[in-house]
Amino acid sequence: MKTELADRTERLLALLLIQNMKGATRAEKAHQLSLAGFTNVEIADILGTTAAVVSQYLYVTRKRKGK
Repeated sequence: MKTELADRTERLLALLLIQNMKGATRAEKAHQLSLAGFTNVEIADILGTTAAVVSQYLYVTRKRKGK
């Protein structure tokens, strides 16, 4: 189970990533958060969407990068 400090650290990391990506699409933000180790549920919470939408963002992003 996560400690309160670890949870705060993750939230700060997410905030920093999002702030540095102003102008980026939600899909790009989701991809970066995923690379940082956040789960789809955590990313959805941060971006204000659902885990299913995040899953779709990540699928499309990975598919495009594969081309």
